[in-house]
Amino acid sequence: MFRIGLMGLGAIGEQVAAAIAAGVLPEVKIASALVRRPRSEKSAFLVTNDPDAFFEVEVDAFVEGAGHQAVRDHAERALKLADMMVTSVGALTDDALRERLIATAKANGHRLILPSAGIGALDTLSAAAIGGLDEVVMTVRKQPSAWFGTEAEKMVDLNALTAPFTVYEGPVREGARRYPQNVNISAAVALAGAGLDKTHLKIVADPTITTHVIEVRARGAFGSFTFVEDILPTESNPKTGMIVGMAIVKAVRQLSSPLVIGL
Repeated sequence: MFRIGLMGLGAIGEQVAAAIAAGVLPEVKIASALVRRPRSEKSAFLVTNDPDAFFEVEVDAFVEGAGHQAVRDHAERALKLADMMVTSVGALTDDALRERLIATAKANGHRLILPSAGIGALDTLSAAAIGGLDEVVMTVRKQPSAWFGTEAEKMVDLNALTAPFTVYEGPVREGARRYPQNVNISAAVALAGAGLDKTHLKIVADPTITTHVIEVRARGAFGSFTFVEDILPTESNPKTGMIVGMAIVKAVRQLSSPLVIGL
């Protein structure tokens, strides 16, 4: 069995656990999960808020779904022990942290894995980057409720919006830092393609939609492409699209499978 350690049991972690329980990942088992607060309910695997207890359990890979601070606090320790999949890619807009994690992974023979998660076309974009990219533009539009708890609330009355409102426009590096729960996917796009400072990001609170509409446009030596997805939000967290958990389940399956598709 391929053993994973989950960092976080929120929307992503719960979907991975549900997939394993349903037999979608028959070769995978959860060995341990690290959570912010202690839980009293019984579980088939260790659930703890004690990092030392979490890291004592041997695993083949760690899967993070707990946010930027979890990456800052625990990724380096994890990469000394096993491969680590990071979904909170926005944390890696910190160049020093990113380089430190890459160096730790290399020194210990492990991999820092950034899954496609909520965004497709990363394979095409990263291939295009080999030949050179002239422009990459990403637009993220989500319903107003997705922006509650962010600095967008200081800019506009989200409950009263009647037309799309741009809450940020500029380089991915700054946008991903300012909206850490909403646009992690933009950091993945930037790191796959033109970079954090040369990838242009537009973030929109849009009362005319109830989904997450994400568009990536790229132009370079290869030609050009436009990728658009229209994703339902999860019921438990409107900031996260339903495809994210599904994509992480797929990525975990790739880790444990003798057949890898889309590398």
